[in-house]
Amino acid sequence: MNVIVSDEGFSPDDWTDGYVTLEDAANDVVALDVASDTDPDELIDRLGNAQMVRVDFPSSADGRGFTIARVLRLKGYTGRLRAKGHVLADQYAMARRSGFDEVEIDDALAARQPEDQWLARANWEENNYQARLRG
Repeated sequence: MNVIVSDEGFSPDDWTDGYVTLEDAANDVVALDVASDTDPDELIDRLGNAQMVRVDFPSSADGRGFTIARVLRLKGYTGRLRAKGHVLADQYAMARRSGFDEVEIDDALAARQPEDQWLARANWEENNYQARLRG
C-alpha cells in the first residue's frame, strides 16, 4: 500500500485509472509512468491528453525527476504530476517548487518519516532560501 503526500498531509491513493509506460503509450493515454532518465522534451511531445504523469525516483540522490517536472510545467503541462518512490520529507518543498502536485511513498517510508515531518515543509512557497536571501 502506498501513501500520497500533499500540502494537507497523508492520504490514500485516489487514482484508479492505472498507468502506462512511455514505451507502451498510445494517443489517448490517461496516465503515464515515466523513468527518471526520460527526456522531458521527448515526453512533452508524447503526452497527448494525459491527465497524470508519475515520475519515478529510484533513489533520494537522483534528482532528475525534479528537472522533468520543471520542464513539463514550463512547457505548459497542466495535468497532475506525481513523484513516486524515494523522495524524502526534506525534499518535499523542492518537489512542489519544481512542479509536482504530490508525492507517492511506501508505507515503510511513511513510518520512518511520519506526516508531521512532511507537513513541516508544506509551506514550500514561503520557506525557501532564495526568499531569505532577498529578504
